[in-house]
Amino acid sequence: MWISDQWQDYEVIDTSGGEKLERWGKYILVRPDPQVIWDTPRTNKLWHNYHARYARSSSGGGRWSTNHLPERWQIHYGSLCFNVKPMNFKHTGVFPEQAANWDFIQDAIRTANRPVNVLNLFAYTGGATLAAAAAGASVCHVDAAKGMVAWAKENAASSHLSDAPIRWIVDDCAKFVEREIRRGHRYDAIIMDPPSYGRGPSGEIWKLESDLYPFVKLVSQVLSDQPLFVIINSYTTGLAPSVVGYILDSIFTTKWGGATQAQELGLPVTASGLALPCGATGRWVCHKE
Repeated sequence: MWISDQWQDYEVIDTSGGEKLERWGKYILVRPDPQVIWDTPRTNKLWHNYHARYARSSSGGGRWSTNHLPERWQIHYGSLCFNVKPMNFKHTGVFPEQAANWDFIQDAIRTANRPVNVLNLFAYTGGATLAAAAAGASVCHVDAAKGMVAWAKENAASSHLSDAPIRWIVDDCAKFVEREIRRGHRYDAIIMDPPSYGRGPSGEIWKLESDLYPFVKLVSQVLSDQPLFVIINSYTTGLAPSVVGYILDSIFTTKWGGATQAQELGLPVTASGLALPCGATGRWVCHKE
């Protein structure tokens, strides 16, 4: 498991009964987590003294209750700064477990000792984009949601990366990649965080289980002749890291060589000392120079 254990502004304090107790900067949140199937005693007083809690509804969905949070606030990870706010569906705009990938991205770019051009697909609020840009890469950030791209720009500004070479693209990722293939644009590193399920701007239906492999094959056509790495993230329940790894190996390793590693991402839990699993990631790295 790749564990994101270098945070100062974020912490999983405890887990119990389908929920996690978290610290986001100076604010305490309680949010549901499907991996927390144990029901251990809640001895920490913050379980009853939080700033906000997201409660699931028996009819589906849920809502923030006892919300004593500001409209937004900031947390930092190294030089990166993120604007955080409570959203629908329990989210805050940051997935802290991705910090393990941000560290990997920055190390790979800095040690490449050459200009690196990165494509970040389904790029959300820009964690990987900021990590790559801060390490000196040029980045193309693509997401179909205009609001998410605007949020990512705010995070870039807060991270003093407004002048970094980042292209901000609001578009369907598959359509954008198809156009990049026709234009002859190529990228040395590709990052993608595709959803489990979604609808495109024209009503196209995306299902990860059936659409991921052909999409990754499509994306492989924009990889440069000097590739550095490809990262695929997945939060789809039941999709093992080894499946992501096999997709990477079958498409990239067979053509370019190199090697793939696939693991769960995790966050350390202060109370238990255990690591909370938070999704799967596969990393293909080309060792050829």
